[in-house]
Amino acid sequence: MAVHWYPGHMHKAQKEIAEIMPSIDVIIEVLDARIPYSSNNPMIAKLRGDKPFIKILNKRDLADPVITEQWLAYFEQEQGVKAIAVSAKKPEEVKQIIGLCRDLVPHRDQEGKNIRALICGIPNVGKSTTINILADRIVAKVGNEPAVTKAQQRINLQNGVVLSDTPGMLWPKVENENSGYRLAATGAVKDTAMESDDVGTYLVDYLMEAYPELLKARYDLEEFGYTGYDTLELIGKKRGCLRSGGRVEINKAADIVLNELRDATIGLISMETPEMIEAEEIEVEKQRELKADKDKDRKKKAKKRRR
Repeated sequence: MAVHWYPGHMHKAQKEIAEIMPSIDVIIEVLDARIPYSSNNPMIAKLRGDKPFIKILNKRDLADPVITEQWLAYFEQEQGVKAIAVSAKKPEEVKQIIGLCRDLVPHRDQEGKNIRALICGIPNVGKSTTINILADRIVAKVGNEPAVTKAQQRINLQNGVVLSDTPGMLWPKVENENSGYRLAATGAVKDTAMESDDVGTYLVDYLMEAYPELLKARYDLEEFGYTGYDTLELIGKKRGCLRSGGRVEINKAADIVLNELRDATIGLISMETPEMIEAEEIEVEKQRELKADKDKDRKKKAKKRRR
């Protein structure tokens, strides 16, 4: 599924980040622990250079703990990267970020200078809540809808660290179709930017394969349907999502499953693993090369027509 949601303030944020990056000592990126790859903004990695990088896997209390550990090890293979998993429900976990900043930029601390940190993250990942915990006060607006923060601000934490906050920022094109579905399923994009039956079917397909027992237990299913859509219909019947004539309201059934994924009512679920992503990246590269070849052929044909 292609994500077509890139508001103007996000484009502005990208430009502002590029402008301030030379003055930044350390980058903090808040990720969704359920989708660490899909919630990772590739534009930040391009702008980073070799600056120290802290990856915060937020919402660990919603994710599969075994898979979260895999992601922490995966990220820390990269030079200059530290990764931790936190839950905003446990502020002491979030406050570890300050110590990591000092460990990664010791010279600023030793010189008695503020560590200049850039904090970023995609919409609805919990960045504003993280900032408020670090600051011990309400300095960032928090909301359940994506794209609450719309302007950059600097926040002195009064503990030797100054944060530059940015709006939750997606990127213009999500190449991996699976990432688009995962972003939609976890609420990183507004529900109005997607078809809930489409995303719900994708989610149920995934749960049938990765977490079959959790899915059966939550919706009292003895067996699954042949496809995710068929299983979504079974769930709709179980939950009374019926129109006159007994037809299932698929959108309503999908909304139930999506909401219960987002609040972990179904269980602790991660929607991607490092192994899955490595295979998907190979496929994305193949599609990229195929598109490049088609574009090249199209240009050749156009050039011939002009002769």
